[in-house]
Amino acid sequence: MFSRSVSTFLRRRLAPGLAFAAVLAAAAGCTMAPDYYPRKSDAKPHPGVSKALAMPVHGIDVSRWQAKIDWNEVRDAGTKFVFMKATEGGDHEDPAFRANWAGAKAAGIPVGAYHFVYWCRPAIEQAHWFVQHSPADPDALPPVLDLEWNGHSVTCPRKVPREVALEKIRIMLAELERHTGKRPIIYTDITFHKDVLEGEFEDYPFWLRSVAAEPHERYTDRRWTFWQWTTTGRVPGIRGDVDRNVFNGSEKDWNEWLKRARVPRHKPEEIEATSSILPRGFLPF
Repeated sequence: MFSRSVSTFLRRRLAPGLAFAAVLAAAAGCTMAPDYYPRKSDAKPHPGVSKALAMPVHGIDVSRWQAKIDWNEVRDAGTKFVFMKATEGGDHEDPAFRANWAGAKAAGIPVGAYHFVYWCRPAIEQAHWFVQHSPADPDALPPVLDLEWNGHSVTCPRKVPREVALEKIRIMLAELERHTGKRPIIYTDITFHKDVLEGEFEDYPFWLRSVAAEPHERYTDRRWTFWQWTTTGRVPGIRGDVDRNVFNGSEKDWNEWLKRARVPRHKPEEIEATSSILPRGFLPF
Protein backbone atom coordinates (compact mmCIF):
# COMPACT_ATOMS: atom_id res chain seq x y z
CA MET A 1 0.00 0.00 0.00
CA PHE A 2 1.31 3.47 -0.87
CA SER A 3 1.99 5.93 1.96
CA ARG A 4 0.33 9.39 2.11
CA SER A 5 3.64 11.17 1.40
CA VAL A 6 4.19 9.18 -1.80
CA SER A 7 0.67 9.95 -2.99
CA THR A 8 1.21 13.68 -2.26
CA PHE A 9 4.46 13.66 -4.22
CA LEU A 10 2.77 12.06 -7.20
CA ARG A 11 -0.07 14.56 -7.19
CA ARG A 12 2.35 17.49 -7.10
CA ARG A 13 4.86 16.21 -9.64
CA LEU A 14 2.53 14.59 -12.18
CA ALA A 15 -0.61 15.67 -13.93
CA PRO A 16 -3.60 14.69 -11.80
CA GLY A 17 -4.90 12.09 -14.25
CA LEU A 18 -1.47 10.53 -14.78
CA ALA A 19 -0.75 10.41 -11.07
CA PHE A 20 -4.00 8.63 -10.36
CA ALA A 21 -3.33 6.08 -13.12
CA ALA A 22 0.19 5.47 -11.82
CA VAL A 23 -1.07 4.80 -8.29
CA LEU A 24 -3.73 2.39 -9.52
CA ALA A 25 -1.27 0.51 -11.71
CA ALA A 26 1.27 0.16 -8.92
CA ALA A 27 -1.36 -0.96 -6.43
CA ALA A 28 -2.75 -3.50 -8.87
CA GLY A 29 0.73 -4.87 -9.53
CA CYS A 30 1.14 -5.52 -5.80
CA THR A 31 -2.14 -7.37 -5.36
CA MET A 32 -3.11 -9.05 -8.62
CA ALA A 33 -1.44 -11.70 -10.77
CA PRO A 34 -2.18 -11.80 -14.50
CA ASP A 35 -4.86 -14.21 -15.64
CA TYR A 36 -3.78 -15.65 -18.97
CA TYR A 37 -7.26 -16.98 -19.75
CA PRO A 38 -9.94 -14.49 -18.64
CA ARG A 39 -12.64 -16.37 -20.57
CA LYS A 40 -12.16 -19.29 -18.19
CA SER A 41 -13.12 -19.22 -14.52
CA ASP A 42 -13.67 -21.29 -11.40
CA ALA A 43 -17.06 -21.82 -9.74
CA LYS A 44 -15.40 -22.17 -6.32
CA PRO A 45 -12.07 -20.32 -6.45
CA HIS A 46 -9.56 -21.05 -3.68
CA PRO A 47 -6.90 -18.47 -2.77
CA GLY A 48 -4.34 -21.22 -2.17
CA VAL A 49 -4.14 -22.03 -5.88
CA SER A 50 -4.36 -18.51 -7.33
CA LYS A 51 -0.79 -18.79 -8.67
CA ALA A 52 -2.12 -21.14 -11.33
CA LEU A 53 -3.87 -18.21 -13.02
CA ALA A 54 -0.51 -16.58 -13.74
CA MET A 55 0.93 -19.67 -15.40
CA PRO A 56 0.76 -19.46 -19.21
CA VAL A 57 -0.04 -23.03 -20.36
CA HIS A 58 -3.46 -24.27 -19.32
CA GLY A 59 -5.37 -27.44 -20.15
CA ILE A 60 -8.23 -29.62 -18.98
CA ASP A 61 -9.09 -33.24 -18.32
CA VAL A 62 -12.46 -34.72 -19.21
CA SER A 63 -14.59 -37.84 -19.12
CA ARG A 64 -18.22 -38.78 -19.79
CA TRP A 65 -19.33 -36.42 -17.02
CA GLN A 66 -18.65 -33.36 -19.18
CA ALA A 67 -21.26 -34.63 -21.68
CA LYS A 68 -21.17 -33.16 -25.20
CA ILE A 69 -18.27 -30.74 -25.66
CA ASP A 70 -17.83 -27.98 -28.23
CA TRP A 71 -14.13 -28.51 -28.88
CA ASN A 72 -13.75 -25.44 -31.09
CA GLU A 73 -14.99 -23.28 -28.21
CA VAL A 74 -12.61 -25.06 -25.84
CA ARG A 75 -9.71 -24.39 -28.20
CA ASP A 76 -10.66 -20.74 -28.76
CA ALA A 77 -10.66 -20.19 -25.00
CA GLY A 78 -6.93 -20.95 -25.02
CA THR A 79 -6.85 -24.62 -24.03
CA LYS A 80 -3.38 -25.98 -24.86
CA PHE A 81 -3.90 -29.66 -23.95
CA VAL A 82 -6.53 -32.15 -22.87
CA PHE A 83 -6.27 -35.50 -21.14
CA MET A 84 -9.34 -37.71 -21.41
CA LYS A 85 -10.45 -40.85 -19.66
CA ALA A 86 -10.16 -43.90 -21.88
CA THR A 87 -10.48 -46.89 -19.58
CA GLU A 88 -10.95 -48.05 -16.01
CA GLY A 89 -10.00 -51.39 -14.53
CA GLY A 90 -10.21 -54.24 -17.03
CA ASP A 91 -13.73 -53.99 -18.42
CA HIS A 92 -14.82 -50.35 -18.65
CA GLU A 93 -14.29 -47.92 -21.52
CA ASP A 94 -15.43 -44.35 -20.98
CA PRO A 95 -18.43 -44.01 -23.31
CA ALA A 96 -17.39 -40.50 -24.37
CA PHE A 97 -13.76 -41.35 -25.07
CA ARG A 98 -13.88 -41.89 -28.81
CA ALA A 99 -16.05 -38.84 -29.47
CA ASN A 100 -13.83 -36.70 -27.23
CA TRP A 101 -10.66 -37.97 -28.90
CA ALA A 102 -11.94 -37.29 -32.40
CA GLY A 103 -13.39 -33.90 -31.48
CA ALA A 104 -10.31 -32.57 -29.70
CA LYS A 105 -7.98 -33.76 -32.46
CA ALA A 106 -10.17 -32.17 -35.13
CA ALA A 107 -10.01 -28.89 -33.19
CA GLY A 108 -6.20 -29.10 -33.10
CA ILE A 109 -5.81 -29.56 -29.35
CA PRO A 110 -3.03 -31.94 -28.21
CA VAL A 111 -4.71 -34.98 -26.65
CA GLY A 112 -3.74 -37.77 -24.30
CA ALA A 113 -5.59 -40.76 -22.81
CA TYR A 114 -5.63 -41.95 -19.21
CA HIS A 115 -6.37 -45.22 -17.48
CA PHE A 116 -7.97 -45.26 -14.03
CA VAL A 117 -6.44 -48.09 -12.02
CA TYR A 118 -8.68 -50.56 -10.21
CA TRP A 119 -6.74 -52.26 -7.42
CA CYS A 120 -8.73 -55.50 -7.39
CA ARG A 121 -7.90 -56.36 -11.01
CA PRO A 122 -4.64 -57.93 -12.26
CA ALA A 123 -2.29 -55.29 -13.64
CA ILE A 124 -1.63 -57.06 -16.94
CA GLU A 125 -5.37 -57.32 -17.65
CA GLN A 126 -5.77 -53.59 -17.05
CA ALA A 127 -2.83 -52.74 -19.28
CA HIS A 128 -4.21 -54.92 -22.09
CA TRP A 129 -7.63 -53.32 -21.71
CA PHE A 130 -6.12 -49.85 -22.15
CA VAL A 131 -4.12 -51.04 -25.16
CA GLN A 132 -7.28 -52.40 -26.79
CA HIS A 133 -9.14 -49.11 -26.47
CA SER A 134 -6.51 -46.38 -26.77
CA PRO A 135 -4.84 -45.55 -30.10
CA ALA A 136 -1.06 -45.62 -30.40
CA ASP A 137 -1.25 -42.21 -32.07
CA PRO A 138 2.24 -40.79 -32.80
CA ASP A 139 0.92 -37.23 -32.34
CA ALA A 140 -0.75 -37.93 -29.00
CA LEU A 141 0.49 -36.88 -25.60
CA PRO A 142 2.00 -39.68 -23.49
CA PRO A 143 -0.52 -42.01 -21.83
CA VAL A 144 -1.44 -41.39 -18.21
CA LEU A 145 -1.80 -43.85 -15.35
CA ASP A 146 -4.32 -42.48 -12.84
CA LEU A 147 -3.26 -43.67 -9.37
CA GLU A 148 -5.71 -43.14 -6.51
CA TRP A 149 -7.34 -45.29 -3.87
CA ASN A 150 -10.84 -46.42 -4.88
CA GLY A 151 -12.42 -45.62 -1.53
CA HIS A 152 -15.86 -44.92 -3.00
CA SER A 153 -15.97 -48.10 -5.06
CA VAL A 154 -18.81 -50.47 -4.22
CA THR A 155 -16.88 -53.57 -5.31
CA CYS A 156 -13.27 -52.67 -4.45
CA PRO A 157 -12.91 -50.02 -1.73
CA ARG A 158 -9.92 -51.59 -0.01
CA LYS A 159 -6.29 -50.51 -0.17
CA VAL A 160 -3.61 -53.00 -1.17
CA PRO A 161 -0.18 -53.21 0.49
CA ARG A 162 2.37 -50.68 -0.77
CA GLU A 163 4.62 -53.28 -2.40
CA VAL A 164 1.67 -54.86 -4.18
CA ALA A 165 0.59 -51.46 -5.48
CA LEU A 166 4.12 -50.65 -6.66
CA GLU A 167 4.42 -53.94 -8.54
CA LYS A 168 1.08 -53.39 -10.26
CA ILE A 169 2.15 -49.87 -11.22
CA ARG A 170 5.47 -51.07 -12.65
CA ILE A 171 3.71 -53.64 -14.82
CA MET A 172 1.16 -51.15 -16.17
CA LEU A 173 3.71 -48.42 -16.81
CA ALA A 174 5.84 -50.84 -18.81
CA GLU A 175 2.90 -52.05 -20.90
CA LEU A 176 1.63 -48.53 -21.62
CA GLU A 177 5.11 -47.54 -22.74
CA ARG A 178 5.39 -50.57 -25.00
CA HIS A 179 2.05 -49.71 -26.59
CA THR A 180 2.75 -46.02 -27.27
CA GLY A 181 6.54 -45.89 -27.29
CA LYS A 182 6.30 -42.97 -24.87
CA ARG A 183 7.11 -42.73 -21.19
CA PRO A 184 3.77 -42.56 -19.34
CA ILE A 185 2.72 -39.74 -17.03
CA ILE A 186 1.71 -40.58 -13.46
CA TYR A 187 -1.36 -38.79 -12.11
CA THR A 188 -1.97 -38.97 -8.38
CA ASP A 189 -3.47 -37.28 -5.35
CA ILE A 190 -2.00 -36.31 -1.99
CA THR A 191 -3.05 -39.41 -0.06
CA PHE A 192 -1.94 -42.01 -2.59
CA HIS A 193 1.37 -40.25 -3.13
CA LYS A 194 2.09 -40.28 0.59
CA ASP A 195 0.99 -43.91 1.02
CA VAL A 196 2.73 -45.39 -2.02
CA LEU A 197 4.67 -43.08 -4.32
CA GLU A 198 7.02 -41.02 -2.16
CA GLY A 199 10.58 -41.67 -3.31
CA GLU A 200 9.45 -43.78 -6.28
CA PHE A 201 9.43 -43.32 -10.08
CA GLU A 202 11.72 -40.30 -10.13
CA ASP A 203 12.30 -40.68 -13.88
CA TYR A 204 8.59 -40.33 -14.76
CA PRO A 205 6.70 -37.08 -15.30
CA PHE A 206 4.11 -36.44 -12.58
CA TRP A 207 0.70 -34.80 -12.73
CA LEU A 208 -0.37 -33.78 -9.23
CA ARG A 209 -3.78 -32.96 -7.82
CA SER A 210 -3.78 -30.11 -5.27
CA VAL A 211 -6.87 -27.91 -5.16
CA ALA A 212 -6.21 -25.91 -1.97
CA ALA A 213 -2.45 -25.26 -2.07
CA GLU A 214 0.49 -25.26 -4.44
CA PRO A 215 2.00 -28.71 -5.05
CA HIS A 216 5.20 -28.10 -3.09
CA GLU A 217 3.08 -27.47 0.01
CA ARG A 218 1.40 -30.88 -0.19
CA TYR A 219 3.94 -33.23 -1.82
CA THR A 220 7.32 -34.14 -0.36
CA ASP A 221 10.28 -33.81 -2.75
CA ARG A 222 8.26 -34.30 -5.91
CA ARG A 223 9.02 -32.55 -9.17
CA TRP A 224 5.91 -32.11 -11.28
CA THR A 225 5.02 -31.48 -14.91
CA PHE A 226 1.26 -30.91 -14.61
CA TRP A 227 -0.85 -29.55 -11.76
CA GLN A 228 -4.59 -30.12 -11.43
CA TRP A 229 -5.52 -27.06 -9.42
CA THR A 230 -9.32 -27.09 -9.47
CA THR A 231 -12.18 -29.51 -10.12
CA THR A 232 -14.77 -26.74 -10.43
CA GLY A 233 -13.37 -24.93 -13.44
CA ARG A 234 -15.54 -23.31 -16.08
CA VAL A 235 -14.43 -23.35 -19.71
CA PRO A 236 -16.34 -22.15 -22.79
CA GLY A 237 -17.67 -25.12 -24.74
CA ILE A 238 -18.28 -27.24 -21.62
CA ARG A 239 -21.41 -27.10 -19.48
CA GLY A 240 -20.77 -27.22 -15.76
CA ASP A 241 -17.60 -28.08 -13.88
CA VAL A 242 -14.41 -29.33 -15.48
CA ASP A 243 -10.94 -30.03 -14.08
CA ARG A 244 -8.41 -27.33 -14.97
CA ASN A 245 -4.67 -27.96 -15.13
CA VAL A 246 -1.44 -26.10 -15.79
CA PHE A 247 1.90 -27.11 -17.25
CA ASN A 248 4.95 -26.29 -15.16
CA GLY A 249 6.79 -23.89 -17.46
CA SER A 250 6.65 -21.17 -20.07
CA GLU A 251 5.12 -21.47 -23.53
CA LYS A 252 8.61 -22.10 -24.90
CA ASP A 253 9.10 -24.85 -22.30
CA TRP A 254 5.76 -26.34 -23.30
CA ASN A 255 6.62 -26.45 -27.00
CA GLU A 256 9.94 -28.10 -26.24
CA TRP A 257 8.34 -30.61 -23.85
CA LEU A 258 5.66 -31.39 -26.42
CA LYS A 259 8.26 -32.19 -29.07
CA ARG A 260 10.20 -34.46 -26.72
CA ALA A 261 7.10 -36.18 -25.35
CA ARG A 262 5.83 -37.09 -28.80
CA VAL A 263 9.06 -38.77 -29.86
CA PRO A 264 8.88 -42.55 -29.23
CA ARG A 265 11.45 -43.93 -26.81
CA HIS A 266 11.49 -47.25 -28.69
CA LYS A 267 12.11 -48.35 -32.27
CA PRO A 268 8.98 -49.19 -34.29
CA GLU A 269 9.82 -52.90 -34.42
CA GLU A 270 10.02 -52.99 -30.62
CA ILE A 271 6.55 -51.48 -30.34
CA GLU A 272 5.04 -53.79 -32.96
CA ALA A 273 6.49 -56.82 -31.21
CA THR A 274 4.16 -56.24 -28.25
CA SER A 275 1.15 -57.16 -30.38
CA SER A 276 2.06 -60.82 -29.79
CA ILE A 277 1.09 -60.50 -26.12
CA LEU A 278 -2.22 -58.77 -26.72
CA PRO A 279 -5.44 -60.67 -26.06
CA ARG A 280 -7.56 -61.92 -28.92
CA GLY A 281 -9.87 -59.30 -30.38
CA PHE A 282 -7.29 -56.50 -30.26
CA LEU A 283 -8.71 -53.24 -31.56
CA PRO A 284 -6.29 -50.86 -33.34
CA PHE A 285 -8.19 -47.82 -31.97
